[in-house]
Amino acid sequence: MDSALKTMISNMPSKTGKSLDEWKKVLSIKSFTKHSEALNFLKTEYGVSHGFANTIVALSKDGQSNPDDLLAKQYQGKEHLSPIYNKLKDIIVKFGDDIKIVPKKDSVSFVRKRQFILIKPATKSRVDIGLKLKDFPVNNRLENSGPFGTMCTHRVKIENINQINSQLVVWLEESYHQAY
Repeated sequence: MDSALKTMISNMPSKTGKSLDEWKKVLSIKSFTKHSEALNFLKTEYGVSHGFANTIVALSKDGQSNPDDLLAKQYQGKEHLSPIYNKLKDIIVKFGDDIKIVPKKDSVSFVRKRQFILIKPATKSRVDIGLKLKDFPVNNRLENSGPFGTMCTHRVKIENINQINSQLVVWLEESYHQAY
């Protein structure tokens, strides 16, 4: 399990008033069909911050309590793409100590005050990176958000680890800075 996520889970009782297991019980009483419904429920009914609410909901789905399991399922049958995710994660976490890594069913969010990067194994041969970048024009590599919709403003497609270059790192870091 990622150290940032471990820290978030251990801080959950003091920051939200309940442990992850207690929050799972709260969510199990209601039946939510969408991630966003459970997220909004925790935020409005209990005043849980977006980052903690997102983590609680993501770790409550399908009985998943281990973020490593979520990540393993994302890359099941796509194990050759895992090094791309690992390299991206290693780069991103160096931007600051305020980054929360939130694995979900089919992607991983990197959150500061808001989500700024989303990494998703999009196909069996490609990882998509969603970025929130204000005032950045699209180009042949930095595309519009595509299937990410309003969660991101841009998307970069990565098919091999060599495509992680200095230009991509600039975009990743700028997305981090804009999320403050």
